[in-house]
Amino acid sequence: MSKETYTKIFLKQADIAISPPTLKLYTRKWWQNTRDKETGGMRLTDEGFDFLKNQIDLRFYEIPLPRTLKLTTQTIIFLDQFITCPYFLEQNSIFVTDEKKSMELHLFSGDLEKYGLTKAMSRYD
Repeated sequence: MSKETYTKIFLKQADIAISPPTLKLYTRKWWQNTRDKETGGMRLTDEGFDFLKNQIDLRFYEIPLPRTLKLTTQTIIFLDQFITCPYFLEQNSIFVTDEKKSMELHLFSGDLEKYGLTKAMSRYD
């Protein structure tokens, strides 16, 4: 699903009228990356995470990150490519809306570097 589709669903859930200006406004407010992409780009802003969690009570799955993990630019790019559901990233945790994706990340013990590398390598197989 695209960010636009998710945004429309979230607006409808919150009883906010959907129009091109409203869609543009909330896309900028809720998503870190506002460019249209075929896949990925689902990282939420602080405001987007807060809205989804508190206003429409969307369920998030929290995956603690290893204390030794440093969030590098490459790690964030991997996440942007391979997490296809809305997610929020903190220094010590990642929150995802997809139960299956949550399980995948738990299997990697929250090591986003290994997860991203494994996903990237599997594309070349």
